[in-house]
Amino acid sequence: MEIHVAKDGDDAAAGSASAPLLTINRAAALALPGDVVVVHEGTYREWVKPPHGGLDANRRIVFRAADGERVVIKGSEVADDWREVAPGVWATSVPNHVFGDFNPYLEELGGDWFIRPNQPGERLHLGEVYLDGVALREVTSLDEVREPAAVDPVVDDWTGLPHESSSDARDTSLVWHCAVDSAVTTLHVNLGGRNPAEHLLEFNVRRSVFYPVNNHVDHITVSGFEMAHAATPWAPPTADQPGMLGPNWSRGWIIEDNILHDSKCSAISLGKEIRSGHNYAVKRKDKPGYQYQLESVFTATDLGWSKERVGSHVVRNNVIFDCGQTGIVGHLGCAFSTISGNHIHNIATRREFYGHELGGIKLHAPIDVVISDNHIHDCVSAIWLDWQTQGTRVTRNVFHSNARDLFIEVSHGPYVVDHNVFGSKAALENFSQGGAYVNNLVLGSVRLEPVPDRPTPYHLPHSTKMAGYVGIFGGDDRIIGNVFAGDSSAQPYSARTVSTASRVGFGTDVYDDAPSTFDEYLVEVGKGWGDQQRFVEVMQPVTVAQNLYLPGNTPCRREDGAHTLAEGEIRLLTDEDGSVDLEFRLPTSFVLPAHAVVRGSQLGRVRVADTAFDSPDGSDLVLDTDLLGNQLSEDLDHPVGPLASLAPGTQVVRIWPLPTTNLPERRGTRAD
Repeated sequence: MEIHVAKDGDDAAAGSASAPLLTINRAAALALPGDVVVVHEGTYREWVKPPHGGLDANRRIVFRAADGERVVIKGSEVADDWREVAPGVWATSVPNHVFGDFNPYLEELGGDWFIRPNQPGERLHLGEVYLDGVALREVTSLDEVREPAAVDPVVDDWTGLPHESSSDARDTSLVWHCAVDSAVTTLHVNLGGRNPAEHLLEFNVRRSVFYPVNNHVDHITVSGFEMAHAATPWAPPTADQPGMLGPNWSRGWIIEDNILHDSKCSAISLGKEIRSGHNYAVKRKDKPGYQYQLESVFTATDLGWSKERVGSHVVRNNVIFDCGQTGIVGHLGCAFSTISGNHIHNIATRREFYGHELGGIKLHAPIDVVISDNHIHDCVSAIWLDWQTQGTRVTRNVFHSNARDLFIEVSHGPYVVDHNVFGSKAALENFSQGGAYVNNLVLGSVRLEPVPDRPTPYHLPHSTKMAGYVGIFGGDDRIIGNVFAGDSSAQPYSARTVSTASRVGFGTDVYDDAPSTFDEYLVEVGKGWGDQQRFVEVMQPVTVAQNLYLPGNTPCRREDGAHTLAEGEIRLLTDEDGSVDLEFRLPTSFVLPAHAVVRGSQLGRVRVADTAFDSPDGSDLVLDTDLLGNQLSEDLDHPVGPLASLAPGTQVVRIWPLPTTNLPERRGTRAD
């Protein structure tokens, strides 16, 4: 059955096309498995809380925007009663009953791994004020509203260097401040001489925009909407992780073709729920966040974390931007999901707050997750996979203009990274083991670091069931058929941000000290003493083979079949229309190296988890699709790198939008 919603509807109506309902929430209350909720043109200011889910993948509940119509759902309300209280300073008072039981101007940002601001007088709130759709900057006193202070140039907290992105050009002199008493919430703004009567000003009211309040509301599709202005909280892996949109510890959601922007912290959450812990490290102060995160994994297992009950979501073809923490976040609840075809940009670039959970995509325990065909740029981290990256595949993505592109932390594998373009100065950061990097183009630095003092879990193959946990000793990686073309004169880090355990380079020379065979590794381990210590002190064996190195990039000294060029250049080019090209300038006389399609069965088993590089269904994993979606014949050798069309000489190749990209059209403006 179709249930229709329109701005001229009535919640007492039948919900037909001729007698639509007024609110999406009323439609959600009526929708049952197999129903489709069709929402018509307009701006809806509500938090949609679906109480019912579908029964399975074929009997789901679908919420979709009507064909060709722009439907916007916002967590904000309009403020139109402003008074000038000082030259250039305007105020409005909102009765507290407007917020119900959640006032985002009382709720402060904070939680485990939240780093800044953290001094008295520097606290920020979950609320925002928007001028024509653009968030103003919160300040902590009325004096700063009267005379906004200059904001220092953006310096990335991870690299310690000026941020590569220059696309976030907001006017930081436009500011707001809040004060809450028992009756009203008062907002003060400085609009740089603008009169509020001539502009649209909105303020946050709702924590989320489309998010069930109960767990296990399964098999829902959300398609074709624009969503904005959610007062979402900081979402570390040790806390409840609500987003502007998400399934809230459920199974089988499809989130597709949406435009999602301006969530205080996270746009889409595929994450953890509150019962397995909620910011205990900062609340109790008795144990580190690491320990509470480890406990949350065990607790979640007791609560039913399994493939049969949680995860298996599809997030595809969405545009996500201007969020303070993450575009997509998720601990545990992201397992077995697919994230594909999304355009994610300008995440955590305003730098009003900082912590160790930032990224275009930030996932913990992404077991059997496929991340493919995405374009991620102008983010602090493009993708950060943290803990239990096992059975995970990162393939055919385009990254550039990020502080760092791909960071994989304290995981044991097996995981696969293939046919991607890493275009930022800090391209790959590997604080893990058990990875396979195949046929990528790397235009930045490579960083390798063991982490032996933070043991993390590993699992039975394609399962949430834990098999053990151990520290990260480094190595056990396979680096095959990649092209390394980074600018080695570029400085990807400041000296203060790289630990003494780090190896940073351009190419694969960071693996120079690793054994090249397992037998050699066992010999080195046998020279040590003690049951544990002799393993900690030896990097695990690494396979490095058939990679191409442009000038300034260095092969591993033990590489089998390294190819080096004395001249040549590869550049990533971006255009104002959003397209991305690669320009290749390779010697015409050069014979481009080639190799056969790589199969998981060739890569062996990772040492710690004792698990093969296979597909989620247990079949052999075949890496036979290039960046542009071309199917590679297993009977032929193909060029190294992500493009089957790569050839000597000069050529320009369009790599975004990809041929398979089907993003929603950006309709209207922020002020609509």
